Amino acid sequence: MIRTGEQFRDSLRDGREIWINGERVEDPSTHPQIKPAVDARAYIYDMQHDTKTKAAMTYEENGEDFAIGLRLPFEQQDWQDKRDAVDLITHNLGGVVTRVGDETIGEMWSLWDGKDILNEIDPRFAENIERHIHQAIKFDPFHVSANTDPKGDRSKAPQDQDPDMLVHVVKETDAGIVIRGAKFETAAAYSNQAFLKPTIANWGDSELSDYALGCIVKMDAPGIKHICRSGFAGASGACPRANQQDYPLANKFDEIDTLMILDDVLVPWEDVLFYQHTKAASFIRATLHRYSAFPYVQRTLSYADLIIGAALWNVKQTGLEKQQAVQEKLSELAVWREGINAFLTAAIATAETSPNGLAMPNQSLLFSGRVHALTNLPKMMHLARELCGGQICVTPDANTFAAADTKPWMDKFYSINEKWVADDRRKLLALARDLLNSDYAGHRLTFQLFAQSPPFAQLAAVYRNFDWDGPLDFAHKAAGLSDRMK
Repeated sequence: MIRTGEQFRDSLRDGREIWINGERVEDPSTHPQIKPAVDARAYIYDMQHDTKTKAAMTYEENGEDFAIGLRLPFEQQDWQDKRDAVDLITHNLGGVVTRVGDETIGEMWSLWDGKDILNEIDPRFAENIERHIHQAIKFDPFHVSANTDPKGDRSKAPQDQDPDMLVHVVKETDAGIVIRGAKFETAAAYSNQAFLKPTIANWGDSELSDYALGCIVKMDAPGIKHICRSGFAGASGACPRANQQDYPLANKFDEIDTLMILDDVLVPWEDVLFYQHTKAASFIRATLHRYSAFPYVQRTLSYADLIIGAALWNVKQTGLEKQQAVQEKLSELAVWREGINAFLTAAIATAETSPNGLAMPNQSLLFSGRVHALTNLPKMMHLARELCGGQICVTPDANTFAAADTKPWMDKFYSINEKWVADDRRKLLALARDLLNSDYAGHRLTFQLFAQSPPFAQLAAVYRNFDWDGPLDFAHKAAGLSDRMK
């Protein structure tokens, strides 16, 4: 049941209510600021059918082909196959897209691991999550994750302010529950469904809360409004053609973030994964990223490769790669990159068995790798800026390189030799600028640091999963402490 890119585009033409820049969007697949992200996702769908890439992108079961990213992982090879597919996607696209579905389906696997908890509450909930996991595999939707609330005044309980600041249930019906509130979610406007879940445990000591909610929401459901931030595609410069040349990443890989308004949306009972019970909500918040962190950190590894490549080409074009100071900076980038690679590789090699029998990446290694990747990202981007030099912030636009009156001067001062001519240097500097210096680069840096929870929560995940007993026992023995200390 793997989809084609055109089938994905058709699925978005369902009358959903989308707003961007204050205007209603009739077709997200053709809107100039949303279309690039839709095209990237459609390209991934088409890779599942292309004879050159199908073997890496799909697996066969009972005579049918399914997406490798949605496959339930039962052994280490399953994770390696997923990793190979993501590498193929980023290299074929020529850039990094984060929200495409395989990095969010794992959040549902996490909830499935808690089926014993769900069964204590209501056996229907465990049945619902299992059915939705298999439906995702069968029907291959673009599945995202509705996570972050508008927040409001966090010094107050939800019920002590506008209650809609956090998504909650306002009514039960025979058909399902009616929910109200809002969520921020990247790619919601051009996805098919979202796993909606509570952001924080704001229910105090209560066992039940209308805010403790997890469910599947269809993006075209009545009552849903998608209010998007303005996109970066075509946002700089008067000439679209020049803009695409000057900002090659922003115009191809900007993933639009959405404030998803839920205005009395009916969620059928079969789409409710947990409701009211704070124990289930606490479980999913504590284990949310046990699988999804892996493809997410792998995207950061691809981003590291892009940073290293742009920096290295910039020093090679001017003949500086032999200088020791330059090699030291490149080595720092390489150590960061290889650290991410090592954490990912080790997390697979020492995979654990989850409560539901899935092959779960080693949690301590995976979450430590996430911290290593993201806390060092700002430093590594600045290091790459040093290697690229000041020309990434002073170079004129593509129109200047093409205009008859200015082209001779650009050719003269931007050509180094027969190998490095002005046009290639302009392309390289444009890539480095968009990767490191542009509005898109700043947005992506912030997104990378917080998209899988803020740094303190990432460190908390390490704290919960690190084996503290080993170091304690070692120090206990080395100091000769009595057994009373244990």
